[in-house]
Amino acid sequence: MRPNWGLLAVLAFCALFWWGVWEAVASPLIPAQAKQHRALLIREARAQWGLDAPVATFAGQIHQESRWNERAVSPVGAQGLAQFMPATSRWLPEVAPQTGQPMPFSASWSIRAMIVYDKWIWNRVRAASDCDRWAFTLSAYNGGLGWVQRDQRLAASRGANPLSWNDVARFNSGRSAANFKENRGYPERILNRWGSLYQAAGWGRGGCDAR
Repeated sequence: MRPNWGLLAVLAFCALFWWGVWEAVASPLIPAQAKQHRALLIREARAQWGLDAPVATFAGQIHQESRWNERAVSPVGAQGLAQFMPATSRWLPEVAPQTGQPMPFSASWSIRAMIVYDKWIWNRVRAASDCDRWAFTLSAYNGGLGWVQRDQRLAASRGANPLSWNDVARFNSGRSAANFKENRGYPERILNRWGSLYQAAGWGRGGCDAR
């Protein structure tokens, strides 16, 4: 069968048109500061996670934390791109010396520290899949590894699957209602909203992509 060049040309035009529409919609959501730090983020991610590092997820995490504002300070005192609390900034080099002297308002330190801390948590959580593991990792980044582990134990005691994020996310081992709501929304926004945005913009794979 001879190819229908006219039809192929129309399909190609439509694909380019809709990609252009998506770019026009998506690009304003990605701050200009993000593009300035893209190369640094990719380099640090690959240094810690390898060449298939989920760069889009890391970009989505920074977007969620600070909208790429290096000078951001939250009402509770979290600082910089990755919104580290001062106590966490001081503690992190003790367990991950490669982060170096804490400098939360430095973009390079914040990006490296966030990626290293994510890896530190990742190595300490168990999950049914990479996507579940990322959800637990991000939940722990937001609220603490101890809470994730307590929630998993509570889920197991109630007959739920402690390795499934969807199962464990239903259980609250003691957070306030506001903190529980924030913590459960945090992984979803990064993995499903912001990570997907950066992935569509060509920043690389996300944490829930099949390997």
